[in-house]
Amino acid sequence: MTADAALVNRCMRGDPAACRELVERFAGEVFAICRRLLRHQHDAEDVTQEVFLRVFRSLSRWDQARPLRPWILGIAINRCRTWISRRGKRPELADYLHEAADHHRPDDTAELAHAIRNAVDELRPDYREVFVLFHEFGQSYDEIAAAVERPVGTIKTWLHRARLEIFERLRQRGFIAVDEQPHAT
Repeated sequence: MTADAALVNRCMRGDPAACRELVERFAGEVFAICRRLLRHQHDAEDVTQEVFLRVFRSLSRWDQARPLRPWILGIAINRCRTWISRRGKRPELADYLHEAADHHRPDDTAELAHAIRNAVDELRPDYREVFVLFHEFGQSYDEIAAAVERPVGTIKTWLHRARLEIFERLRQRGFIAVDEQPHAT
């Protein structure tokens, strides 16, 4: 039995220490992914809580032959998707504006970083998820494929297309010279 399977079994038996351990092991990464995909602190906190509620309700359905981490990250991504679809049907909170405001004097580096963040944020959701998981969270193709329940080939294609779209947006905004081409990865 793997360490993950033993932990899950202890959680399913109602061991509070095991439940705490599971949350502590994955909460930081789940919150970081939610924060990045939702782009709002309070929403990310709410969704992170939903993720762990869903995890604990679904532990009996986890396939112990597969790694636990991608399964939990998949739940996080799905909860973010649901939250985003609901968000479109309700007005955004006014307190989001102060989080989005740039409180620092911009320089070229800050301006470029802001442009890249905006370009990533403008990607279609599946491309953005894959890009964020790969480049910001260092997930492997296999881990991303497991988390979003798509084949590795699809992940590679989406990641490539995301990079091209980001490159094009940066070119349109004048951050990249017209004659520059993205490098193959």
